[in-house]
Amino acid sequence: MNDSDVKLPNFLIVGIQKAGTTSVYNYLKQHPQVYLSPLKETNFLEKDWPQLIEQGHQFNPKKIATFEQYKNLFEGVTNEIAIGEISPNYLFHYKTSTELIKRYVPHAKLIAILRNPVERAISDYLMHVREAQSNRSLKEQIQYRADKSFVITKGKYYQPVKYYFEQFSQEQVSIFLYDDLRKDSQKFIQDIYKTIGVNPDFEPDTSRKSQVAQVPKNKAVNNLLVRKNPIRSLSASLLKPLLSEKKRQQVRSFLIGMNSKSKEEIDSFDEEKQLLLNLYRDDILKLQDLIDRDLSPWLTI
Repeated sequence: MNDSDVKLPNFLIVGIQKAGTTSVYNYLKQHPQVYLSPLKETNFLEKDWPQLIEQGHQFNPKKIATFEQYKNLFEGVTNEIAIGEISPNYLFHYKTSTELIKRYVPHAKLIAILRNPVERAISDYLMHVREAQSNRSLKEQIQYRADKSFVITKGKYYQPVKYYFEQFSQEQVSIFLYDDLRKDSQKFIQDIYKTIGVNPDFEPDTSRKSQVAQVPKNKAVNNLLVRKNPIRSLSASLLKPLLSEKKRQQVRSFLIGMNSKSKEEIDSFDEEKQLLLNLYRDDILKLQDLIDRDLSPWLTI
């Protein structure tokens, strides 16, 4: 296939994590005029991976680290009108991502979905707890690592959005709010259909939530089930002759589920919410003027 025959994205959903991008990915995939990368988060346009490889950096072999690998994700395009991918870290890594977007897909429509940053931070923190990746409490991160914690800094949207507007113009960049997705998922996704130029009257099945937020009842048990450790390795070796890999994963998922509770069952993070709001208030007010949307609900706890 010649480079001139290669179909590349004409739209990207660039952000942000914990703002419904998995659900949006599934709703977009249902539309017959949309082709989405089979890999939800390619992250190829996040950093200059080819340059990092030249410098000797090593990456997971499954990583999309070269332009050839990126192009291969879109080999299945036939007659779809909208071709895209969803990598919610593109907004966060805005300085490198904008340069790479201009290099590879300069005319792509760019869409950011933003969520109340206080809610987003708590959701992100709970995900890290669930995946046994967090050693500090959320309160500690707010008080001592507010400028270094990705959980917190990813909620500062004003500068990244402003930078995208400066690099691409406001006509090329569209801002959507997670609040609207929660309010009316059909209308929300149909507005995105309209933005990317496909039939907006198509009605996808939006009845099923892609991710149900849960957190561990017991962190020690969760760490045993999630992290690599001798007990987990021994259990896997004992079960291997008896169960297929798929069955072993189902057992593990069942045990994780048994040790989980929904977010609604845990404390409400009242103190953390107020601390986060204090951190985000100025950023929210500047963003509100920038995108010309009423964000006053984000300013109350």
